[in-house]
Amino acid sequence: MKRLIVTADDFGASLEVNEAVERAHRDGILTAASLMVGGAAMDDAVERARRLPSLGVGLHIVLVDERPVLPPDRIPALVDARGDFRTDMVRAAVRIFASPATRRQLTAEVEAQFAAFAATGLPLDHVNAHKHFHLHPTIAATLITVGGVHAMRAVRAPVEPAPILRAVDGTRAASPIEDIWARRVRRRMRDAAIVTPDQVFGLAWSGAMIAPRLHGLLEHLPDGLTEIYVHPATGPYAGSAPGYRYAEELAALTAPLAKQAVARNGIILGRFADFIEGERS
Repeated sequence: MKRLIVTADDFGASLEVNEAVERAHRDGILTAASLMVGGAAMDDAVERARRLPSLGVGLHIVLVDERPVLPPDRIPALVDARGDFRTDMVRAAVRIFASPATRRQLTAEVEAQFAAFAATGLPLDHVNAHKHFHLHPTIAATLITVGGVHAMRAVRAPVEPAPILRAVDGTRAASPIEDIWARRVRRRMRDAAIVTPDQVFGLAWSGAMIAPRLHGLLEHLPDGLTEIYVHPATGPYAGSAPGYRYAEELAALTAPLAKQAVARNGIILGRFADFIEGERS
């Protein structure tokens, strides 16, 4: 059985993202969105989500690049002089691993983000992390601990099958090291009775899930539970990533060909919540 979740990351980052999420869900094949609770347009995103009860909204944990939820003076090891999260992920990862004080600050910020999501009143569909920083073993352990208090039931583990990427357009998969960490996170989450997809697509084509690639994935979709994650927006916005093809991703999600491919291949679309009980049984 081919079960598919199509998730938009960075929900709440801007009005351009929020508008695209709503349009892609109403008119296209988008089924879920990951909310940045510290995002500039977070309130607008929550308002839209309340109008879209069939959209599965999850928590997009942010620990790099953006603004924290806690005051910067509460988490000095995690932020730079401006009060933003640090941009050097390698240095931040080492500090998190080596410093007990940094780990305590990490736990406090993750707890604050879960609490901010809970305050919206939206059901928690899933959890993932900005730039997949939860592949860090300490962050993964923190998600399991803190998420357990907040009924976290599903987490993304970005294990991306290389043969399907090659079949679609010859793309090579992400680095083997990243794949190893993703598989470890998937195993760790499943050992904790947390649902993870069997395969995830979006890593190799981050910001470039254009129509030919999305259509190719739908035509080559394997059996099991798959997540395709995307970054739609109506256009560039403050803080957007250079080179990301936001509007093209939105067009791909809403193209008639996408819905036709879903129907032709017998794909069942849904949120994580729609598939969780089947995955656990």
